[in-house]
Amino acid sequence: MGPISNQYISDQEIEQFLEIIFNHYGYDFREYSRAHIKRRILHWLHLQDIPTLQAAQEQIPQDIPLATALIRQFSICVTEMFRDPQFYLKFRQVAIPLLRTIPFIRIWNAGCASGEEVYSLAILLKEEGLYSRCRIYATDFNEMNLALARDGIYKNERMREYSINYRLSGGKEDFSTYYYSQYKAAIMHQNLKQNIVWANHNLVTDWVFNEFDLIICRNVMIYFTRPLRDKVFNLFVASLSPQGILCLGTKESLKFTLVQDQFSILSESEKIYKRKLMHHS
Repeated sequence: MGPISNQYISDQEIEQFLEIIFNHYGYDFREYSRAHIKRRILHWLHLQDIPTLQAAQEQIPQDIPLATALIRQFSICVTEMFRDPQFYLKFRQVAIPLLRTIPFIRIWNAGCASGEEVYSLAILLKEEGLYSRCRIYATDFNEMNLALARDGIYKNERMREYSINYRLSGGKEDFSTYYYSQYKAAIMHQNLKQNIVWANHNLVTDWVFNEFDLIICRNVMIYFTRPLRDKVFNLFVASLSPQGILCLGTKESLKFTLVQDQFSILSESEKIYKRKLMHHS
């Protein structure tokens, strides 16, 4: 296997390659950040033992398993339960009181990856007595991620680390009450799953499908170019109810975006925003 990691790939080659992926498989990565895409392509070429991008380009239209491996590489998910515990602590303080005033709460967890964040949210809502009147739409464009999320089965050894996150996030129970262990796996309880709808939705190509009181999309847009981020922010504005809440990841912000004037800040440090009531004159 040659030292692919230092191989030079031009932006033009990447453009062509992403065009082929889009035309043959309908996945649109053309507005993802080039640095991210380049790293992922190089890693994938290395894993597949393909010498050049040119060679991959000839192979990929016919080779579905190869394309699947690439799409998995592009949608790599680095996630954990109660990741950034201080976000959940702040969410309990600033978002929960607002959600309490809503009789039926519609939530969109966009880019839910393998589901850890969705279950974290379900646990938090349960502890705040709100889960029974919530419907959580958890979406991702990667079918394999969705299948993992739907099953809610995670490695037992990760649970130790998750339970620390959980405690730091203001958790009120013993974390182990939310799952049971079987054959080195931790399986999330059925009662956490009952109000979750798992669905395929691609932030790049799909549009509004409901109105939501809360949208959570954390650490997804760091891989997007600015025009794509603007497009997704417009999608979120169009999908939020009049005083809906939007939560972003730690490295993301509404600052300097086209929609920042439409939101007030509930927490700048934890990137929790509330849509302003717009008065039409």
